[in-house]
Amino acid sequence: MGCRFPSGVLTSRGMNPRDIARSYDRIAHAWNAETFRRDYGIAAHERAIAFAREKRHALDVGCGASGRLVDLLTGRGFAVEGLDLSERMLELARNRHPGVTFHHADIREWGLPRKYDLVSAWDSLWHVPLADQEAVLRKILRGLAPGGVFIFTMGGLDAPSEMVNSDMGVPMYYASPGIPRALAWIDAEESVCRHLEYDQYPERHVCLIAQRA
Repeated sequence: MGCRFPSGVLTSRGMNPRDIARSYDRIAHAWNAETFRRDYGIAAHERAIAFAREKRHALDVGCGASGRLVDLLTGRGFAVEGLDLSERMLELARNRHPGVTFHHADIREWGLPRKYDLVSAWDSLWHVPLADQEAVLRKILRGLAPGGVFIFTMGGLDAPSEMVNSDMGVPMYYASPGIPRALAWIDAEESVCRHLEYDQYPERHVCLIAQRA
């Protein structure tokens, strides 16, 4: 679930992040189910980890409830924190990993408490309102330690777009700034794109790995 950038009705408004969080509250159990694909995104994160200069602190933005990235990153030596706006997702995440620090916050407003060696935003930043995506992406890049790595997914489009649909059974908002803009923001923050892949082609799902210079 939540693994592709969908088609839908173009819209400039209609859902804010707390609306999206409430939608995820309703379907959080799916990320905690035994049938959830725990290998989803793991190969891409292994690639990102290989680029990281240090393996100290990691942050999972939009961590959800599955815990698969927490398991991967802790297994590679990182001290991991998670952040999500869905209360139910975080309740399930804390039950699965009681020793991990989880933050209930909106990434747009949340101040990163330290520099991170790896930040993941897998299938989460595309829920940030389009108008706020530049500020969020650049804030995360500035929150990386030297040589730190940011792995994230986005809609593989050429130009900005936003949409709402109910493919997951609840209303959900998605936005993409388009690949050219995302690459320009990475460059503006003295960072380098190390990897860009349509990892579910022909779906418009793109994985990017950026590294702080």
